[in-house]
Amino acid sequence: MTDPAADLLTFIDRSPTPYHAVAESLRWLEADGFEPLDEGEVWRLAPGDARTVVRGDGSLLAFRVGEISPALGGFRIVGAHTDSPNLRVKPLPDQGSEGYRQLAVEPYGGVLLHSWFDRDLSLAGRVSFEREGRLYSARIDFDRPLLRIPNLAIHLYRELNRDGFKADAQKHTVPVVGLESAPELAELVMLELGRSGEGDLQPSDLRGWDLMTVDCQPSAFAGSGEEFVVASRLDNLASCHAGLAALLAASSSAIPAATCVAVLYDHEEVGSRSAQGAGGTFLSDVLERIVSGFEKPEAQGMARAAARSTLISADMAHAVHPNYADRHEPGHRPRLGGGPVIKVNAGQSYASDARTVGLFTSLCRQVGVEPQHFVTRNDLRCGSTIGPISAARVGIPAVDVGNPMLSMHSCREMAGRADVAPMIEVLTAFYCGTLEG
Repeated sequence: MTDPAADLLTFIDRSPTPYHAVAESLRWLEADGFEPLDEGEVWRLAPGDARTVVRGDGSLLAFRVGEISPALGGFRIVGAHTDSPNLRVKPLPDQGSEGYRQLAVEPYGGVLLHSWFDRDLSLAGRVSFEREGRLYSARIDFDRPLLRIPNLAIHLYRELNRDGFKADAQKHTVPVVGLESAPELAELVMLELGRSGEGDLQPSDLRGWDLMTVDCQPSAFAGSGEEFVVASRLDNLASCHAGLAALLAASSSAIPAATCVAVLYDHEEVGSRSAQGAGGTFLSDVLERIVSGFEKPEAQGMARAAARSTLISADMAHAVHPNYADRHEPGHRPRLGGGPVIKVNAGQSYASDARTVGLFTSLCRQVGVEPQHFVTRNDLRCGSTIGPISAARVGIPAVDVGNPMLSMHSCREMAGRADVAPMIEVLTAFYCGTLEG
């Protein structure tokens, strides 16, 4: 039997950027019979239809139509996000200093900056280029050590261990890509595209890019008993993986009454304000079209469907840190290996409420696990997720959950191997079960 945690490591390593994560997800889904839909075409849907929709290359929605009209059966939705904090290449990046070729980058999301120093980094993302008067887009992954942000030697920074390192995002995070004779980035990009089969392209053909730094170290199991998962982008590819695995598991069983949906958004780490982010219309557009495209549409279908629907927002949660336990709320200190975490915030930074918490707790107990709980200390600012944004956008109640992890927003993060399978089982039960909210 396949180890879900091993599958997760493979999924992460094949998904260096949101665009690659969507491509890898589509590979999984299409192998299981899911077929693509074009947002520009008319949709006609019937019970059991399994479809995918992509927006902006970095966001994906996959669904399986339920046995009855969504207006009567509602939607069961699992949401997650494909993006992670990193350093992204600026439009005019080529610069140099003291005989080195460097690239201008800017932080994306809440980057734990110091974790990106002294690591072997690569570049990946997407680029656009012109060929014979037409504009094309392509994914790119250099997949080799290309960049490095070197620390300053302790001999020249004696006060560091006493005063602490205060990284300046403008001055200190500029990576080295070579000596001053090294090619400019546009030439490197075109050479890499040529190697990947895009043909003979020149730097002058390049029109734009969304490129980001990527840690070259592969994902791995760690610990004395290999009880930990260590990888880049666990936040939040681990939840994308869980949602996809659950949807595929549910799709192999009898068709439930509800229409099952997995939505994986880009741009969560920067506020979700984009056409393909949770603050946009992606989810609401697709849900409305599923309702109206069903073979027997119902009157006032979308509003009726929303009233019968629930959203699980799956995003990684903060495990208690053994060296900083005082930064966690007493009584709400999730542990690695302890199972799924329910996240609550009175200010609605998380969307959980009594009904949705009760639903998720019951689902956990159905599969034999007990949920953990997290709230932020009163004297710390709470982070947020796609949960409240999506819930407000589509008018569907939500619960915020996630597996516990350490080193969130670091270049390399850490989670519990034993937590991977239970989350998939709970989400599968959500898709397949008869429990009503």
